Amino acid sequence: MTVGLEHYLAVAAILFTIGVFGIFVNRKNIIVILMSVELMLLAVNINLVAFSVYLGNVVGQVFAMFVLTVAAAEAAVGLAILVTFFRNRGDIAVDDASVMKG
Repeated sequence: MTVGLEHYLAVAAILFTIGVFGIFVNRKNIIVILMSVELMLLAVNINLVAFSVYLGNVVGQVFAMFVLTVAAAEAAVGLAILVTFFRNRGDIAVDDASVMKG
């Protein structure tokens, strides 16, 4: 039994679904929301690399590297905002994020 394109697409679909459910089910914890976004980006990367190998070109792998770069920047900026928000407010709640306007 060989692992084909369908298997990679199924794993990516499962990861993307877990990420979407993580965002919709848990709207109170920002850390869980950021982890869910990272899962969704991982699913996109799996799709890009799987189709890149299936089609025999490296364009999908190059796009996957760009997605990894954006994901790392998103995690760094998101965590920096969370640390600043926690220092100012004392807790991390999504409902209180509207006080950051300004």
